[in-house]
Amino acid sequence: MNHMTRIGPIVLMTCIGLGSANAQSMGSSYTSTAPKDCRQIGKPSELDGSTTRICPGKNGLMVLIAEDDLREIVSAGRNRKEAAEEPAAKVWFAPFNSSETTVEWRAAGTKPFAMIQRWHIADGTDRDKQGRPNTKAMLVVTRLPPGPVCHVAYVDAIANPNANELARKAADDFARGFTCGKDEVKIIGTSGRAVELAIMR
Repeated sequence: MNHMTRIGPIVLMTCIGLGSANAQSMGSSYTSTAPKDCRQIGKPSELDGSTTRICPGKNGLMVLIAEDDLREIVSAGRNRKEAAEEPAAKVWFAPFNSSETTVEWRAAGTKPFAMIQRWHIADGTDRDKQGRPNTKAMLVVTRLPPGPVCHVAYVDAIANPNANELARKAADDFARGFTCGKDEVKIIGTSGRAVELAIMR
């Protein structure tokens, strides 16, 4: 009887261990899109300061960052040409904006299926003492191949104290089944000023 009592908890712990191992198969890793970690494509334009750079990502993917008129696009693909043709490369936020240089890759095992990046959207109605617009932070969840690369979800980083967790959950729940061009980008959590600015047309 004592022998059986000892085995019971061990079996139970093994089962719990297996369950949590399965639950932890989703994970995050990070890469940089800082200019020093990327390859500049051509020379920056002297007319409008537009730049394009390509940065190493995960699992053979490259991240394309293009800035034009103080607005950025971020896309991904196996190479620059592929990334430039994805839907994500054709989405411009109307206000001035920029993306931070850390990309979070959400993966199942070793295969990334979404990337998460923090963006700053300029708010023309909220200006500093020099008259420059203050920016509002937002997380953008972008789906990755197989299939097109496009924005899946926006999370307002100021309105949601747990914005990172919300963005990861949105990536895990929606990115793989999201149909670019058909499904609406999801606003996750509490909508705030950054999201309002991002969806302005």
